[in-house]
Parts: sequence; C-alpha cells; structure tokens
Amino acid sequence: MSGQWVVVVPVKDAREGKTRLGAALDARERVALVRAMALDTVAAAAACTLVARVVVVTADEVVAAEAATLPGVVVVGEPPHAGQRSGLDAAALAGASAARASGPAPVAVLLGDVPALQPADLAAALAAAGAHERAVVTDAVGSGTTLLAVGPTTPLDPRFGLGSAHAHQHLGHVALDLPASSTLRQDVDVPDDLVTIARMPLGPRTAALVGDLADERGWPGGGDRRAS
Repeated sequence: MSGQWVVVVPVKDAREGKTRLGAALDARERVALVRAMALDTVAAAAACTLVARVVVVTADEVVAAEAATLPGVVVVGEPPHAGQRSGLDAAALAGASAARASGPAPVAVLLGDVPALQPADLAAALAAAGAHERAVVTDAVGSGTTLLAVGPTTPLDPRFGLGSAHAHQHLGHVALDLPASSTLRQDVDVPDDLVTIARMPLGPRTAALVGDLADERGWPGGGDRRAS
C-alpha cells in the first residue's frame, strides 16, 4: 500500500456509548468523556502527516458539529445497520465507501477511544501497514482492535466487537508489531482504563475532563492538561 491514507473514525452516539464506564462515571460524565475522546482522536488523526483526510461517521450531533470544524475532516451520517453484524461495522463500511467515492485509496478504520493518540504513533502504524494489504493494530490487552487497515482496492470486511483482534487476524490482517507504549494501543473500555490514561498526556478535551475526575476520585497522575 502506498500514498496518503483516509482514516475513518466511526463514533457511536455518546448517549449509548461506553456503557461499561457507567460503573465509574455518571451518565453526564460518561457522555462528555465519550465525546471528548472521540474529538481528540479525530484531531490527532487529522494532524498525522500520512493522513490525507479523516471521515467521521456518527449520529452524535455534538461530535458531528465540532468534527466538521476541524481541518481535513468530513462528517458522514451513521447509516442504518439492519442486516449488518453491528452498527460499528456498518459505520466503518459507510466511511470506507465515502473515502473511496472518488477512486481507490488506502483506508484505515480508527476507533474513537484512543484519547492519548499522538500523530507520530499513528504515522508509524500507517507506515508499517503500508507493507500489507490487510493490517490490524491490537489494543493493549491484545483482544480488541484499535486500527484496521486495507490497501487502496482491498475490500474492507470489519469484525469489530468482542474478540475482534482474533477475528481480523483470522481474515488475513497482519498484526502490526507496535511497541506496548504506542498511544494507538491504549483504548478506553472499562473503569481501570480511566486510571491508566490519567497518567498519560492526553488530547485537550479529554485531559480537562480526566484531570478533574482524577482530582475528585484520587486517581494517581491526574492527567497532563496540555493541548495535543
């Protein structure tokens, strides 16, 4: 694979997303955090030197409105997912279709829950993915997927959900050998992940929220409240 990448970021309506964080956050905090993480992820992807543009697929009106103001970002409405394996898979496919509307392009689906993402780490992953027609980046625990990449004409066939890392590798996606410290691998699914990211430099929206939460709850670190 070669050339400039189109990164697709599917974002579930924040009011329905990350329900497992409900054990640590109230509904208002959870919704705010989901939106902040998604927007910080999108901004980091848009700042990556190997990314030509970012396609955000969402039904969340707040995420859609703010994402549309970011340079290099276009927003696509979330499609119906009747007959699809999941809403996330349907959104990824809709984004890939939009990415290739004007012709072949290498496409990477990036999940919107990696709020510590550094553009250089994404660039390293995309550069590595360029050697393969299909590639995958697993999360820190190795069972989930944070990035799914395909070559310019390779069909996207996502299997997001429980055990997605194994499912994608079974379909021929090469697991990229990224260091454990790569910010692309640190997603946020469960309360323990909040404590982990509180120790990390974060995108500005997430840093403000997590810093306040860490102070309130006594988490170590408290986050680095800097703009990425």
